[in-house]
Amino acid sequence: MENKTNSSKGLKNKEIILKELLAKSLVLFIGIGVIAGLGFGVYLIDVKNTSQLIFVEGPSVSVVTEKSDFKKGEEIKIRIVNSGTIPLTFSDSSYGLRITGLSGILMFTPASAQVISNLEPGDEIEFSWDQIKNDGDTALEGLYKISSKGMDNDGNNVEKSTTITIWK
Repeated sequence: MENKTNSSKGLKNKEIILKELLAKSLVLFIGIGVIAGLGFGVYLIDVKNTSQLIFVEGPSVSVVTEKSDFKKGEEIKIRIVNSGTIPLTFSDSSYGLRITGLSGILMFTPASAQVISNLEPGDEIEFSWDQIKNDGDTALEGLYKISSKGMDNDGNNVEKSTTITIWK
């Protein structure tokens, strides 16, 4: 009878130890989840840069959209603004506008003449994209990077981009 009592006490001790380990594991997993969620949130804030227009001293270009989330098929108005104090030069009439996937694959660039274009400080030019890619297909849902690249008076590249999302 004493053997039975000792074995049942040993079984109960094992159950208690198992429950304590389970509780500690649960706390550990929840802690890791919170930290991972925070890290992912900081990453998304960095990727989805919403402060599009900031005026600065020196050369600067800004790419501005009216919002960062668009419905599939919705027209996207894009403004390229010289947000610096130095005139900018672009190699064509599209003002260096490119729309790519986040992987860098070119999706759209407007048809443009190969003429030198200038943008004085504070000036802007507006384009619109109907979400039709250069190959004629409709853009899929996802994240897209809209960028513009020009040069300052010294021949230094001036580039800026913003990220948008296309939803269903």
